[in-house]
Amino acid sequence: MSTGRLDEDRNRGQSAPIGGDMSVQGEITSPLSVEETNAALNSITPEQSALSRNAEVTINSRDPKKVVTFGSTDPNNPYNWSTRRKSYVLFAGILMVINSTLESSLSSGATRAITKEFNVTSQIQFPLPISCFIAGYTIGPTLAAPLSEYHGRKYVMLGFFLLATISTVACAVAPNWPALLVFRFFSGLGASGPIGIVGGLYADVYSDPKTRGSAMTWFMIATTEGPVIAPPISGFIAAKSWRWVFGFGALFAGATIPVILAMPETYGPVLLRRRAQKLRAETGDAQIYAKCELEKRNLHHILTVVMTRPWRMLFQEVIVMCVSAYCALAYGIFYLYFQAYPRIFQGPDSVYKWSPGVAGLAFLPIGLGAICAAPVYIWWNSVLEKGRKRNAAWTRQEEYNRLPFACIGGPLFVVSLLWIGWSARENVHWIVPVSSGILWGLGFLLIFLALLNYLTDAYETFAASAQSIASTCRSVFGVVLPLASSRMFSTLGIAWACSVLAFLSLSMVAIPFAFIRYGDTIRANSKFCQQLKELKAKEAAEQEERERIESRENETRTLQLGGKESGGMV
Repeated sequence: MSTGRLDEDRNRGQSAPIGGDMSVQGEITSPLSVEETNAALNSITPEQSALSRNAEVTINSRDPKKVVTFGSTDPNNPYNWSTRRKSYVLFAGILMVINSTLESSLSSGATRAITKEFNVTSQIQFPLPISCFIAGYTIGPTLAAPLSEYHGRKYVMLGFFLLATISTVACAVAPNWPALLVFRFFSGLGASGPIGIVGGLYADVYSDPKTRGSAMTWFMIATTEGPVIAPPISGFIAAKSWRWVFGFGALFAGATIPVILAMPETYGPVLLRRRAQKLRAETGDAQIYAKCELEKRNLHHILTVVMTRPWRMLFQEVIVMCVSAYCALAYGIFYLYFQAYPRIFQGPDSVYKWSPGVAGLAFLPIGLGAICAAPVYIWWNSVLEKGRKRNAAWTRQEEYNRLPFACIGGPLFVVSLLWIGWSARENVHWIVPVSSGILWGLGFLLIFLALLNYLTDAYETFAASAQSIASTCRSVFGVVLPLASSRMFSTLGIAWACSVLAFLSLSMVAIPFAFIRYGDTIRANSKFCQQLKELKAKEAAEQEERERIESRENETRTLQLGGKESGGMV
């Protein structure tokens, strides 16, 4: 059992794959003997749960409790799932994220139609449908991620997603401006579930950092593509009715619900808890438990440990703090663009005076730039692989796996802001400022790919909590910066407003370089990182002990068999 709050955190982690498909090891002082437990396990028929047939029960001679773990080849361990099954989890996660992020900016192309119907004349209020949605994003991940580490990923995501779908339907029938803003908040609260959980979802099924990084690449592309395809969709639909803008969002979300229902649970501790419950029912042995069942499960534990973990990580972990700050600024600028682009491209008061639907198309180069991040990712992986084959010293440092992306993306991000700010003029062809979006999308996604993957690699079991608090910080900036856009662009003008954003971004560029230089030291002083290290060492020692006991038992059985054969000889 745990001896402190961080110990309780650590014990929630999924056990590393361990040897043997089904074994009961050690001396048993519980109600069932070794032979009785083995007989009960072996008597389970093929019609019964595969969870039980692949059970491995670890027994400590000083403790009557039997702890259920995954075997090394256990097909129910998410790490051992087939490629097809993992691909389905990848697809489901991406589809949920596209739904979530598309909803975030869905109102952008319909802003003028909505404000006209509800007689909203103050430009300061124009960003509110997006800001209220992002405000829901602020709260949701800190609830969704810890709950998913307690109850499992699938049904927590489903609950949040249903809330988002119902709230989007409510937006479509909103009777007035305040009601629309309230419904947008709850829509954002529900849509935040996938954002806060999907990073942990992929950590559940992909043990290899390279493969997990590829999955996170698609995840991050989805987070960028959703918001940039929404403005042209909403712009063209709003020409008929702004209510059908939200109707489209609700239909898209409704079509995704069956995909979530068909997705398997991925969180290891929850799967082991279900396995232990089934084994207790099938063997009649009340002393069989999963690790997570041996922890405190009262309200005090949930409130002080589970729900506070993301906030503790933000204030105690330098990596989480810096990653959250950098990503929050970039994310805030992203959503500020949904107010800045109309000033440049949309309406009679803009530089280029386009219609809402056509102006929405100006966002598409951002999506193109985000897609361009994939070849960069593949290229760096090949460089890394060649370095490892040469046994280069730098390849053994964890920071080089991810952070070089941010070292490239940071300067590109700054340049793109200066590019659009100083090229958006009536005497400059529209293709020039529009093209800056390619560089912006590339830089933005490289920053996120590097830092969020690094966050997952550094914290593994606690990845969902780390990702959720980073998401909350991003959402705070996503709310605040768009609200400041009207005053900032009116006072400074397009060129200098974009320059201020560029200078703020420049102040963050050094973060990935600092991690590469001092990352080892930072992780060595991190409480959570050190706990993960201790957990891995403990699991390795336990595996070694199990293998030693199994080897000794095999030798004993061999000697006994040899003795019987000798006794039967004439």
